[in-house]
Amino acid sequence: MTRKLVREIYDLAWPVLIAQLAVMAYAVVDTLMTGRYATDDLAAVGIGASIYFSVFVGLMGILLAVTPTVAQLLGAQRFDEIGEQVRQAMWLVLVLTALSVVVFRYPDPLLRLSDPPPAVEQKVRAYLAIAAWGAPAGLAFRLFASYTTAVSLPRVMMTLNLLGLALKVPLNWIFIFGHWGSPAMGAAGCALATAIVNGVICALAWLLVATSPVYRPHHVFARWSWPRLRDLRHLLALGIPIGGTFLVDVTAFTFMALFVARLGAVTSAAHQIASNVAAVMYMLPLAAGNAVGVLVGQAIGARKLVLARSTGLTGLAIGLGIAATSSTLLFLGSHHVAAFYSTDQEVRVLAASLLMLVSGYHLFDAMQAVAVNALRGYKRAVVPLMVNAGGMWIVGLAGGVAIGLTHVAGLRAIGLDTPLGVRGFWMAAIAGMAVATAGIIVYFLFVSAPRRLRSEAQTRVAPASGDSSMRP
Repeated sequence: MTRKLVREIYDLAWPVLIAQLAVMAYAVVDTLMTGRYATDDLAAVGIGASIYFSVFVGLMGILLAVTPTVAQLLGAQRFDEIGEQVRQAMWLVLVLTALSVVVFRYPDPLLRLSDPPPAVEQKVRAYLAIAAWGAPAGLAFRLFASYTTAVSLPRVMMTLNLLGLALKVPLNWIFIFGHWGSPAMGAAGCALATAIVNGVICALAWLLVATSPVYRPHHVFARWSWPRLRDLRHLLALGIPIGGTFLVDVTAFTFMALFVARLGAVTSAAHQIASNVAAVMYMLPLAAGNAVGVLVGQAIGARKLVLARSTGLTGLAIGLGIAATSSTLLFLGSHHVAAFYSTDQEVRVLAASLLMLVSGYHLFDAMQAVAVNALRGYKRAVVPLMVNAGGMWIVGLAGGVAIGLTHVAGLRAIGLDTPLGVRGFWMAAIAGMAVATAGIIVYFLFVSAPRRLRSEAQTRVAPASGDSSMRP
C-alpha cells in the first residue's frame, strides 16, 4: 500500500512542480529583461510585481477551496455535483476579479508602504494599471488549475503553464524593448505580456473543459447555474482561511525584507539570495503536498478514512525525505550557491552563512507544506491559519525584530549577544516555522485519529453544502 501511495503522489506531484516552476520563471524573465532595459523599470517591476503577487495570491487562495471540494466529490463519484461546484466558483471569480481590478487601479495605500521615487512610482502605476486587466483571466485560470488538479489531471495545467512561459519570452521582448511596431514600454510591457498570456491559456483551458472527453463526465457547461448562497458560503468558509494562510506566508517574508533593508545594501542583497533559494526549494515539497491533499480528499469522498490517514502520513514521510536531502545539499554547498548569485565577496560570505540557516528552515517548511495540504483534503483550514499566523508572525517576524534589531539582555546568558542582525531574523524564522509545523502536524494526527474511524459508516461527503464534520 505504501509503495502504491508513493507512486500515486509522485504521478500527481511532478506535473504540479513543473507548472509551479514555469510560473516562477515569469518573474525571472521579467527581472532579466527589464534589467537590460533600464534601472528604474527594473525597480518598478520589483515593486509592482510584489504588490500584484501579494494581492493575487490572497485572492487565488480562496479559489483553492475548489480542490478539496471536487476531490471529495470525485472520490464519491458524484460527477454532476462537480460541475455545479465549479460553476458556483465561477461566480466567486467574478467577485474576486472586480476586487482585484479596483485594488490594482487604485494602489495608493500599497504604494505608500514602499514610497518609491516619483519616476519609479509612475512606472509602477502603469505596470499595475495593465496588470489589473490580466488578473481576471489569471484568476479564472487558477480556478481551472484547482479543478483539474482535483480530478487528477495536473498534466493539462503543466502543459498550459509551459505554453504560457513560451509565449511570455517573445511578448516581453516585443513590448519591453519596442519591437514589431510596438512602443518601448519597459516595465509596463511585462504586465501587458503577462495579461496576454493569461488570456490565451485561460481561453484554452476552459475550451478544453468544454470539448475534451476527459472533462465531459463532470458536466461543467451542461447547464446554467445562478449563484447559490449556501454553496458559496461553504466555499468561502474554506477558501478564506486558505487565502489567509497564503497571505501570512507572503507578508511574513515581505515585512522581513523591509526590516532587513534597514541593515544596508549588502545585508539586503544577501537576504534576497537566501529568500530566493528558500522559495525555490519550497516548490518540491509544495508539489508533493498538493498531490497529498488531492488524494486525501478523494479517499475521504470514497469513505476510505484509513487510506486518507495513510496518505497523509506517507506524504509527511516523503516531505521529510525531500527536506533532509535538499537541506543537506544546501548546507554543504552554501558557498557555491552564494557564488552563483553574486560576484561581491562581502555579499557572498554573508549569503553563505544565511543559506546554512535556510537549510534548517527548509526542514520544517517542507513538513508544514505537506501537513497543511493534507488537512485541506479534510476541509480543515482555520486551525492551520491560526497556527501559521502565531508561528510566522509572532514567533518568527516579531521575534526576528526583537533579536535582529534590538538588544535583549536576557539572551546573553545563553550566548546570544543581540542584536544579531539578519541572522537573528532567520533564526527566529526557523523557530516560528518549527512551532507552526509541530502544531499543524499534531492537528493532522488529531483530525485523522483512529478513534474518528468509528463514524466512517455515517460519514458523508461535504460538496459545498454537506457534512459539517468535513467543514473547515
